[in-house]
Amino acid sequence: MADIGTTAATSSATIVNKRNKKATKFERKLALYGLLFASPWILGLLAFNVYPLLASAYYSFTTYSILEPGKFVGFDNYATLFKDDIFWKSISNTLYYTFIFVPLSIVQGVALAMLLNLRIKGQGIYRTLLFIPSLVPEIATVIIWLWLLNPQFGLVNFWLDKIGISGPPWIGSETWSKPSLILMSLWGTGQAVVIYLAGLQDVPQDYYDAAHVDGANGWQRMRTITLPLLTPVIFFNMIMGMIGALQNFVLPYTLTNGQGTPANSMMFYVMYLYTNGFAYLKMGYASAMAWILFIIVVVLTTVIFATQKRWVHYQGRE
Repeated sequence: MADIGTTAATSSATIVNKRNKKATKFERKLALYGLLFASPWILGLLAFNVYPLLASAYYSFTTYSILEPGKFVGFDNYATLFKDDIFWKSISNTLYYTFIFVPLSIVQGVALAMLLNLRIKGQGIYRTLLFIPSLVPEIATVIIWLWLLNPQFGLVNFWLDKIGISGPPWIGSETWSKPSLILMSLWGTGQAVVIYLAGLQDVPQDYYDAAHVDGANGWQRMRTITLPLLTPVIFFNMIMGMIGALQNFVLPYTLTNGQGTPANSMMFYVMYLYTNGFAYLKMGYASAMAWILFIIVVVLTTVIFATQKRWVHYQGRE
């Protein structure tokens, strides 16, 4: 009887092994087909992302100038950058813009989303009107705002004069140039508003009903329900807004024709990087700047992620 049981067990094991081999062969075939169909994307990733990334890391240690291969100079590019006054000015301008624009865009986006979430007549029209500016090309945005902020005949200063306020020179002033740019950027935050609006509509109505029964007013419901449950969306937009602000290029470049005037007050980091790489053909120098920007983005993103446990609330986790 024992021999019969052993034989049966051996036969069962053999059958299972054969099935496993067939399954493994089938899975390998599926994996091969998957790689085959994904190969165009993989090749594109390697050719247009991975290779340029590794190449820029190497070029940051050379005098590469596009026209000449350059020679290896170690950390000379980085050392020269830290002695470059315009480099520090560009960092200062970029951080100033980032730390003011991002919080203002969050406050504005949440406020507009709450207004657009109200059930009023013509709701769809208001949503469309507030989203349209984000569809306008940035070059067209510059042309519009150059007219609006013109110190002589601009519409903004015209209405300021009507109420007895002498309008500033805006873009022509070292003091007002960056606030002017922030004002322009806030005009096109429609995409973030749409994301906030989606987050608001995801808040369960039961929470509001329970708070209403408990006697909570509108401000209390917003403070204890709406904003806490909207924090994941705010967190996402904060990260994306910060990365976008640190890479700000088109608006200041177009406004100043790449000069960063007046007095380099509009010389942003990516503008200076572009100027070094494609105007001065100092591609090694520009590559070093790119990697410093990468480090800045990683550090700031890490700091924000480290603080999320204190203020970001996810449904079902508490």
